[in-house]
Amino acid sequence: MTDDRQERIRRRAHEIWEQAGRPEGAHMEHWDQAAAEIDAEVKPKSKAAPKNTAAAKPKAAKAETPAKAPAKAPAKAKTPAKPKAKA
Repeated sequence: MTDDRQERIRRRAHEIWEQAGRPEGAHMEHWDQAAAEIDAEVKPKSKAAPKNTAAAKPKAAKAETPAKAPAKAPAKAKTPAKPKAKA
């Protein structure tokens, strides 16, 4: 464990502890939560580097094509309106 990582975890665990109302006896849960958060921040960066081939192909190409117009219901034959009955 690097000193920088441990220090970041310590700071985040302290923030979590304060946000929880400074409870006694929950330090390991706070530490574990902080470690998970810090590790989650690091993992996406390391996974993004090997994907050089995927970055060359833009995925936005599909968004540029126009969407199909919704299918219209068949037109109904218009019937003349019935005259109102006199009261």
